[in-house]
Amino acid sequence: MLQRRHHNKSQAGLSRAQRKKNVAGIFSAPHKYRDILSGRPVILVDDVMASGATLAAAARYLLAAGSGPVKCLVVARVL
Repeated sequence: MLQRRHHNKSQAGLSRAQRKKNVAGIFSAPHKYRDILSGRPVILVDDVMASGATLAAAARYLLAAGSGPVKCLVVARVL
């Protein structure tokens, strides 16, 4: 329901600000899924979260596409 519009460079070694800039504009929610997303809650799952920039960008696009609340689950977090 969420597509990566283009591949970005690896987030490894980037600062929080660089990570946020690196993921800006990489996601889109295709129109064919907007009816399915409309008002429905979404759970995003990520294996490892460092700054949260990727999850935040993905959540932003899902909300913009009309989803209900977005919750994020991660397996591990980098401190």
